[in-house]
Amino acid sequence: MDYDIAIIGAGPAGSTLARLIGSEYKVAVIDPKTDLNDSFRKPCGGLLSEDAQKALARFDLTLPKSVLVDPQIFAVRTIDLKNNLMRHYQRFYINLDRHRFDLWLKGLIPDCVTVITDRVRSVTQSKGGFLISLCQGGITARFVVGADGAGSLVRRRFFPESKIRTYVAIQQWFNETNPNPFYSCIFDPETSDCCSWSISKDNNFIFGGAFPRENCRKRFELQKQKLEQKWGFRFGDVIRTEACLVYRPKKINDFVCGNNGVLLIGEAAGFISPSSLEGFSYAINSALILAECFLKGQDKIEKRYCRDALGLKLKLMGKVAKCPFMYRPFLRGLVMKSGIKAIEMKQN
Repeated sequence: MDYDIAIIGAGPAGSTLARLIGSEYKVAVIDPKTDLNDSFRKPCGGLLSEDAQKALARFDLTLPKSVLVDPQIFAVRTIDLKNNLMRHYQRFYINLDRHRFDLWLKGLIPDCVTVITDRVRSVTQSKGGFLISLCQGGITARFVVGADGAGSLVRRRFFPESKIRTYVAIQQWFNETNPNPFYSCIFDPETSDCCSWSISKDNNFIFGGAFPRENCRKRFELQKQKLEQKWGFRFGDVIRTEACLVYRPKKINDFVCGNNGVLLIGEAAGFISPSSLEGFSYAINSALILAECFLKGQDKIEKRYCRDALGLKLKLMGKVAKCPFMYRPFLRGLVMKSGIKAIEMKQN
């Protein structure tokens, strides 16, 4: 084998794992992202939650100024299109550039790790390990770690029976023309049983959402029209459009840790909040759990990782239990009308 471990994907999960085990194993990381304008960029609001901040703090990591963007906003404008309600809630997010954040984490990978900027075409099991075919060449490895997010090639190839609820995340960028920068979370059961978001970011306005795969673009455009006509959103000309798949777990079997030399971390394993779609913290923490398993040895690592990741699974099942209060219009309406934890906004 060329490598002990091949990690497919260098997002928060893959980069964290490579950083933690790179000095103990011969590791390769395969990821296509670059700092070029035509590089793949994951549709993401780019907000670092308190849980994600805590996950980074455990490693004594501090964010460089280069990944931060303006403005830093302290409240989310929650809009319920079904019940015609709006409330503001305090949130402690850090507003950042998701692509630069990914590249920063990738840059923390130690020099002893081989970083391959390429796309994976296929992964096949061979005697004693795996053959990873790339657009340009290929490598072999004893273990394969899928850190390649929703629609994971590794998950589809080795765990095809493990189906998980999947949406299409669509996001568009516009020049900022709204009077005041703001962050919003939008619920509209007519177009999606999941949520949408908007965020002001360095003189740009971003709008995105997670939609059922059938007629996803039509649903996206319909929701934009509603927000423009009834809630005063300003969109204007589209600078760029991004799209990718996003997982939304709802049962314990949706989480797949791995087997027979194949391991999954981050969203590829199903570790993403079904209520908020927050994935940074679960990506980093699942990578930490797997790294600790590898540092204890390779023997029965799949079983140990599955056991040690139980806490993450239970936490996410708690998020599943929270979903009815967010996504069922009647319950959501009761919560919003009650004003619990809402901020009373004042005019300047």
